[in-house]
Amino acid sequence: MLSLIIPMYNEEKILPDTLKTLSDYMQKNFDDYEILFSDDGSTDRSKEIVEHCGLPRVRVISYEKNRGKGCAVRQGMLAAKGDVRLFTDCDLAYGTDVIRALYDKFTSSNYDVILGSRNLGEDGYAGYTALRRLASKTYIKVLCLLGGFKLSDSQCGFKAFSAKAAEKVFAECETDGFAFDFEAIMTAVRMGFSIGEIPVKIVNHRESKVHVFSDSFKMLGDLVSIRRRVAEKGKRAK
Repeated sequence: MLSLIIPMYNEEKILPDTLKTLSDYMQKNFDDYEILFSDDGSTDRSKEIVEHCGLPRVRVISYEKNRGKGCAVRQGMLAAKGDVRLFTDCDLAYGTDVIRALYDKFTSSNYDVILGSRNLGEDGYAGYTALRRLASKTYIKVLCLLGGFKLSDSQCGFKAFSAKAAEKVFAECETDGFAFDFEAIMTAVRMGFSIGEIPVKIVNHRESKVHVFSDSFKMLGDLVSIRRRVAEKGKRAK
């Protein structure tokens, strides 16, 4: 069973299209699945729209106060029921075809975690502004240096975990903000889970919710705390 997890915050404008696109795609490509929207304390009608969409195998979880994408993904991963648990953004930035491609790689390999990567193909950053492309690539390199691992794109918003990996990794994660990917990957590495990658590209562009400079500095500060916290948990686990 595949759980498709969609973190959302104030997405009422795009939700009707997203719901129809996802439901149509999943019904055509999967026999056993669920679409789980994880509402990050939206103040608009996002939760209500999902609750009353009338589509099969769609459900929503929520909490009142906005805490950040990391919290929404974490809650979704822990509430999901699937053997494979994949998250992507509400705007379906990477399209839908890549969902089946990632699922097939998951079920045909021994990986516990598979990450989408914009750096594995020539067109991964097609449509990005020069500034956003530079900021993304630079940030990823800094992450790899701080984290001590070699991944081509740790920050891509398209990742999948086995049920076992999701439950163990996200039960320990604490980061609510955009640096949550880093904590999840570092925790997975510490726990010995195998990690693979699959090429993806942006097919639906919209203005990013990440503020390149202010959020990057905040995330770098979070990384220092995350690295220390993950290391301490590793010592206690021995």
